Amino acid sequence: MSRVTCSLSISADGYSAGHNQTEKRPFGDDGGDGWGDRLHAWMFDNPEENRTEVDQMTDARAYVMGRNMFGPVRGEWDRQWKGWWGDDPPFHAPVFVLTHHPRDPQPMDGGTTYHFVTDGIESALAQAREAAGDGDVSIHGGASTINQYLAAGLIDELRLHIVPLTLGVGTRLFDGVPSLNLEQVDSRAASSVTHVTYRVLS
Repeated sequence: MSRVTCSLSISADGYSAGHNQTEKRPFGDDGGDGWGDRLHAWMFDNPEENRTEVDQMTDARAYVMGRNMFGPVRGEWDRQWKGWWGDDPPFHAPVFVLTHHPRDPQPMDGGTTYHFVTDGIESALAQAREAAGDGDVSIHGGASTINQYLAAGLIDELRLHIVPLTLGVGTRLFDGVPSLNLEQVDSRAASSVTHVTYRVLS
């Protein structure tokens, strides 16, 4: 049965990005110590050790992401930013980008097409579900977007990749989200990250 999932790398204290994102700093302010890169190093430094989790991040049939996840451009679309992932993004499926500013769909190589949704999270999810058919939909981030979907009760499964560092500031998972009842369905410790999957019960 189709599920709505999300997959997010977070610090031990729950942060996924710093403030003040720019093109040169896709994860925002990191205090100059590069924690943004360290937060995602498990995907690139040890890909075989974490192959299952890396593959899971692109196993959905459609995706939803916030505008900050798509890129650093703010306000009107005054440049044709095509996302952080180059001409052949890893999704190979429709991606629905939340924004307040209309923009025509952006087809990419490999089967990815970005669709820009201006009428809210529920509309984006409905369009993603239709595109996914019987397949899963991934709410792909960032944390602020995932928090909106959690608060609305629209996520079935959380896949968290917890990296052993603390940040103390930034964009944090679960901020503004009412109390949740979670069931742990899987966990695995790797050398630089712990993977935990929760089913969202309520």
